[in-house]
Amino acid sequence: MTPCPAGAVPRARLRTLWPPVAAWLVANLVTWLVAEASVAGDGSAVRYWSTAGRRRWDSEHYLSIARSGYEMFRCRERYPDFPDIVCGNVAWFPGYPMVVRAGSATGLSYEVVAVLVTELCLLGMFAVLWWLLGARLTWATGLTLAIGTVFPGGVYFHAVFPLATVTLALLVCVAGVRRGAWGLAAAGGFVASASHPIGAVAVGMLLLSAGFAWREDPWPLRIAKAGASAALAGCGLLWTRWLMWQATGRWDAYDVIQRSSYGQGAVRQPFAELVKAYGVPFGDWYRPDGQLTWLVAHSLAAHRVQLWLNVSFVLLVVLTAAVRLVRHRGLDVAEWAAAILTAGVFLAPFLGGAQMSWYRTHAAMFVGLVLVRRMPRWVQGALLAVCAVRYAFLGAMFFAGVLV
Repeated sequence: MTPCPAGAVPRARLRTLWPPVAAWLVANLVTWLVAEASVAGDGSAVRYWSTAGRRRWDSEHYLSIARSGYEMFRCRERYPDFPDIVCGNVAWFPGYPMVVRAGSATGLSYEVVAVLVTELCLLGMFAVLWWLLGARLTWATGLTLAIGTVFPGGVYFHAVFPLATVTLALLVCVAGVRRGAWGLAAAGGFVASASHPIGAVAVGMLLLSAGFAWREDPWPLRIAKAGASAALAGCGLLWTRWLMWQATGRWDAYDVIQRSSYGQGAVRQPFAELVKAYGVPFGDWYRPDGQLTWLVAHSLAAHRVQLWLNVSFVLLVVLTAAVRLVRHRGLDVAEWAAAILTAGVFLAPFLGGAQMSWYRTHAAMFVGLVLVRRMPRWVQGALLAVCAVRYAFLGAMFFAGVLV
């Protein structure tokens, strides 16, 4: 075999790298086409490629944290006509904004850095998923990557939001568990839990990992690795609280604003919250002004069908895991981790009462694609078709400003 010149990348390695890069490019292409079909007028051609087109309400809070850190105050202190509730940005986690702040040292604007971070994290998501799929192109892995390009809620992987960051961190956590590298798993869990509340599901998965991971170690060491990785992952939540305390003088700043301004904080009955989320009239509350494109006009209640799709996806993942447990030798370590995380990501918004954000939070169920490769090809094909259609409609809601 002829050795490769120094610094050269072997052709075999290049062949294994192109599928995740291609998936990332296709995801951007599809989202750009949806954006163009969603915005009437001359601005439609530039909407996706502008930072303004990728920002919504919460985006401004993440940018404010990146620029100047946390703050909390009574709303009437600055806005006399506002209800007497708590205002500020302590309802948003620091992982993503801190990366944006670090990236701003390059001299680029915070807005540009924020978009670059999300896109690089999305590329990282496809790369780690590809490794978890075995880095070998087959019908199963190819269809799995294709579904990832139009994953439910995936429009937020391109937005000024932390969804790509937290999902990449969850995938790294899965990769660490699979490799038996508890430090890597803990690092992924730390970033996930510091980037978004949904990332806390990594702590629970790592605690449970003693039952399905670290199998080469005796039980005391398995329990120690699971506990240590979970504890370090949970430090992401402590770091978040510490930053908020440093800025506001209150350890409970996050809880205060959640109760005062958003009526959240207590554990809810998840099925009741799911029903409430289904009934939220986004199209009435945030109906765009002016003439609507066909896609937007037909998407104003798309979140309802989206919820059914999300329910179907988590059920398919759980069913696939159950079938492999019964009919085969069981799940591998990565599949166990992905199944637990997918179920946790689905349930968490409803346990917390997040009626207005589940459609983006559920995008982190992307980790469930690790099990999608095990589904029959016809199921994968049907899932790809349905996801593509729903991606267009939910994306239209986003680019028309209906979703916040």
